[in-house]
Amino acid sequence: MPSPAVPEIVEEALHEAIDARTESLVGLRELGPPDLVHLVKQNVRNPGKQTGIYHHVTGVDASSSASLAAYINTLTYKEHGPSATTKIVEGLYCCYNAFSRLDMRVHVSIPGTVEAYCVDERGEKREAHDDLWLETYLCSVLRAYSYADDGSGDTIRKIMGVRRFNPVTSTETEHRFLHAAEQLFFRGWQLGSSSTVQVPTNVSNHLTEGLLKYLETTGRFVSGINLFEKLRTQSVEVSSLLARVMFMGSEEVSGIRVLHESLQQAPMDYVMLDAQAEFLLKKAQTAPTPDARTERLRMALGCADRSTIAAPSEFGTWARLARVYVAMEDWENALTILNSCPMFTYQDKDAPLMPEPKEVNLPILAETRLDEIDSESEGRFSEQVDVSLLNLRAASHRGTFKEAYSILTEMTAKIGWDQLLKIRSNVFVMEDEYRTGPKADAAQGAAKRTPSMDGLRGTPDPSNRNGDDDEDEEDDENEDGESKDKQPNGESNVEKPSQTIDPQVVKADKEGNENEEHLYRLNTKRLCERWLDTLFMVLYDDLRVYTIWRTQMAQFRAQDIQYKKSAEEWEILGSLAERLQHFDEAVEAYTACLTLRFSPRALAGVLRVYEKTKNTRETVAAIIRLVTWQYRWYSEFSPELLQSIRALIEEEGAVKVRSIIQATSLPQNVLDLTHHYAALCATFRSSGTEG
Repeated sequence: MPSPAVPEIVEEALHEAIDARTESLVGLRELGPPDLVHLVKQNVRNPGKQTGIYHHVTGVDASSSASLAAYINTLTYKEHGPSATTKIVEGLYCCYNAFSRLDMRVHVSIPGTVEAYCVDERGEKREAHDDLWLETYLCSVLRAYSYADDGSGDTIRKIMGVRRFNPVTSTETEHRFLHAAEQLFFRGWQLGSSSTVQVPTNVSNHLTEGLLKYLETTGRFVSGINLFEKLRTQSVEVSSLLARVMFMGSEEVSGIRVLHESLQQAPMDYVMLDAQAEFLLKKAQTAPTPDARTERLRMALGCADRSTIAAPSEFGTWARLARVYVAMEDWENALTILNSCPMFTYQDKDAPLMPEPKEVNLPILAETRLDEIDSESEGRFSEQVDVSLLNLRAASHRGTFKEAYSILTEMTAKIGWDQLLKIRSNVFVMEDEYRTGPKADAAQGAAKRTPSMDGLRGTPDPSNRNGDDDEDEEDDENEDGESKDKQPNGESNVEKPSQTIDPQVVKADKEGNENEEHLYRLNTKRLCERWLDTLFMVLYDDLRVYTIWRTQMAQFRAQDIQYKKSAEEWEILGSLAERLQHFDEAVEAYTACLTLRFSPRALAGVLRVYEKTKNTRETVAAIIRLVTWQYRWYSEFSPELLQSIRALIEEEGAVKVRSIIQATSLPQNVLDLTHHYAALCATFRSSGTEG
C-alpha cells in the first residue's frame, strides 16, 4: 500500500510553527493536538535560501526517538532525485505527552545527528528519559483514535493537512499497546475525559475510552478481557469495563455474573450500575413478549435510579434514567429527569493554533483519483444555501446538549410536538402561569388555548388583556350604581334580611380559594431549566423547517414538478431529518445530494441506514468511496470504516466481501484501498476471515 501524500504548509517566517506550538502548551487540557512535523528545505542552487514547511500527523510509532527520526527520514527520501530543486536539511518531530504535560521533540540534522529532548509548559528544555517515552507512545495511540475521522469528513475538515495512520496494525503492536495501557492504567484519569463526564475516574477517562474504541473496532475482545481481568485484581471498579467488553463479545452471561459479584463488594459504584441499566435497556428492545419487556425495563429503572443517587453530578446517569422512562413511555417522568440532568460546557479536542501560512500545498495521490469524488471540491463552495437552513442551531450541539437534544427528539418522534407540549405544561410552570394570578388562569381556561399556543414562552394571550380586571371594575360599578338607584336619599325600597353576608367578604373568600388552588398547582410543578427551555425553542425551529420541507415536497409531487435544492441544502436537510429521527426522509435527502455531487457526510448517513437494513452490496459501494475520499485527504485509517468492514466480514464471510469489492466497476487502485482494510481484519483474525 502506498503511503498517503504529504501536505505542505509553508511558513511566512522560519520556525514560526514551532514557536506557536511552544506557546500553546500551557493551554492544553487533555490529550493534546496531533503531532507536528516541521521541515527546513534548502534550495540546491542557493544554500542560503531556506523555507520552513510543516504538516500534522497521528498514528506514528512514538515509542522512542529512533522511530520518530525514522519518520522524518522517510520524508527526505521523497525529495531526492536528479530533478529535485530543493532538499531537506533538518526536521523536527513534536509529540505531546499528556501524562507529564511535556512536548517530546526529536531534532534530525541531515546529514548529521539526532537529538531528543522535551519542552515543558514554560518553554524550557528538559532531558527525555525512557519512562517519558512510554507515556508518549500511549498518548500517541489514543490520539490516533481520538482524532480519527468517522467517515463523514467532519474531523478531516477541522484541521488542515493531517496525515492519519493506523497505530496498531498487527498482534505484535497490539501487545505493545495493551502492555503500555496496563502499566499506566491507574493514571488514566490524568488525561481527562469526554465532555459528558464531569469528573474523570479510573474507569471513565480518555485512556479507557480509547481502549474500548480499539476493542470495538478490531473485535479483539479476548485481548481486552484478559487485560481487564488482570486489572480487576487491583481494583474492583474495573469490573464495569470487563463486563462491557464481555457484552461486546457476546459473553452476556459472564458479563452479568461479573457485575453481580462486583456490586456485592461495591454496591454504589455508579459506572457498574449504569452498565447494568444500559444492558437491560438494550435487552428490553429485543424482548420476546410485552411482559418480558416490562420486567426488563423495571429492572433497568432500579439500576439507573440507583446510579443517579451514587453519582448525582454526572450527566450520563441522569440521561440513562431519562432514556429508561422514555422506553417505558412515562413521558412526564422522562421530562422531569431530563430537566434534572447536570449540563457541562463542551470542551473541544485540543487543536493546533498556527499562524496564517504563506502557502498551502495539498497534493493528491494518483491512487485516489475517482471522477465522482473529484467533483466534490469543485462545486462545494459555489452553492447557494437557504439562510433558514444555515441558522439551525441544533446542528452545532455537542456534548451533553447534543445527548439531551437526542432524548427530546426521541420523545417527539414517538408522541408528537403537541403532545410533548401538553406534558411540558403539566410538568413545568409556564412563564405566564408564574407571572399572573388565579384570575389570569381562569381567563386562560375560558379561552381554551391550544398546547401549541402555550408551547413557546412569551406567547401573547389575546384573552388576557385586562379582561378580568375590566370585568371586575364593571361589576363594582354596577353594584354601586344599583345601590344608588335603589336607595335614593340613602334609603332602600327593599328590606334587607337580618342574616346577610357582605359581598366583599364573599369575594375575598373566593379569591382566597383560587389563590390556594393556584399555589398548589405551582408547588406541584417544577421550573424548567433555561437550557432545556432553549432546547424546546431549537426543536421548534427544526420541526418548523422540516414541516415546510415535507409540505413543499408533497405539493410539488402532487403537481408532478421536480423539487429543486442545491447539494449543500440536501445535505443539511438530510442531517435535519436524521436529527429528528425520521430516517427514511434522511436517506431521501442524502440520496438527492449524492445525485448532484459527492458528499462524504451524505454518503456516511446513507451507509448507517444500509448497515441497519443489511444491504450488503450498497454498503460495500459506500465504504469503497468513503475509504477513497479519506485516503485522498491523507487518512489511511478510520475506525468506523474498519468496523463496518469487519461487521460485513463477520456477517457474510471474507471471501464474499472481497468478491463484492472486486466486482465493483471502479479502478483497481481504488479497490486496493478497501482491500487493505479487509486485510487488517484477516491480520487480527476477525470472525469470518478463517479459510
